[in-house]
Amino acid sequence: MDKIAEDFLFKYLNNAAPTGFETSGQKLWLEYIKPYTDEFIQDNYGTVAAIINKDAPYKVVIEAHADEISWFVNYISDDGYIYVVRNGGSDHQIAPSKRVNIHTDKGIVKGVFGWPAIHVRNKENDIKPELKNIFIDVGADNKEEVEKMGIHVGCVITFDDELMYLKDKDYIVGRALDNRMGGFMIAEVARKIHENKDKIPFALYIVNSVQEEVGLKGAQMIAQQIKPDVAVITDVCHDTHSPLYNKIESGDQKSGKGPVLTYGPAVQNNLLKMLIELAEKGNIPFQRSAASRATGTDTDAFAYSNEGVPSALVSLPLKYMHTTVEMVHSKDVQSVIDLLHAFVVNLKDKHNFRYKLS
Repeated sequence: MDKIAEDFLFKYLNNAAPTGFETSGQKLWLEYIKPYTDEFIQDNYGTVAAIINKDAPYKVVIEAHADEISWFVNYISDDGYIYVVRNGGSDHQIAPSKRVNIHTDKGIVKGVFGWPAIHVRNKENDIKPELKNIFIDVGADNKEEVEKMGIHVGCVITFDDELMYLKDKDYIVGRALDNRMGGFMIAEVARKIHENKDKIPFALYIVNSVQEEVGLKGAQMIAQQIKPDVAVITDVCHDTHSPLYNKIESGDQKSGKGPVLTYGPAVQNNLLKMLIELAEKGNIPFQRSAASRATGTDTDAFAYSNEGVPSALVSLPLKYMHTTVEMVHSKDVQSVIDLLHAFVVNLKDKHNFRYKLS
């Protein structure tokens, strides 16, 4: 990763862009990708597609989702404590002792998820974090003081954590790698196409979708607008080699061994076969996984949109999903970029992915 990419990565990942409030992140992403693309479109909820060769009739999508999990202010007690509900799949068990940013019209208000000390808990009364008992302290003595800070029911809350490296930059660690790492990777594909002066015969839509964490909503909307002929989706999957995972249940994927290619009903097999062949030809390491029904990613939204769009999923192995210390391997990041780039530059215009029945 060069300095240009690294600077963008840290700026983009350290910015907060919770589900439904992705605008600031989309601005950063679009600012970075604009020099490498021709134009862009956006929809009413904030999904952005940067486009190369827009007027070509055959439409190809590479996609990631831009939003991160967060919290909403749900209730403010008379003595000034704030109780929350989830915005996406936020984990109540990691909340105690975390610092937070409460996003208000007056700016960010700092706070902490408080928790009673171990000294006042015992085996008979060792309470566990639950959604109904975790709370935020902003240093206020009463509800009125909280409200004077600009905090009200509906304010969105994100954890106050920043990106860092581990082990000589082998690993990238932080919150919201799910899936702004995907946004970073697809932007780097656009940059690589531009710097290599690759000729793209079709319209390439590089899509950064909103609201994946609450049900693939952004992808559903933009798929209807673009009506693509083929789509390759990036997201994250579990590194099942970290402790407390069951490989029999969750599969066998490990950080540093390459992107994970998924088999499943939503994945079009001819497209998946093409990606595997490109990986093998380019000596790009990859792993395999299976989804018994839905993939749980934007792949499902694109696959089942319109009249059906040939779609595939390229996943980045990730440790500690939906925590503030999500972790990916730098080599896997580059391998995803390389595989997506290989797909784009090798795909023939108007390629027909339909199965041969006769």
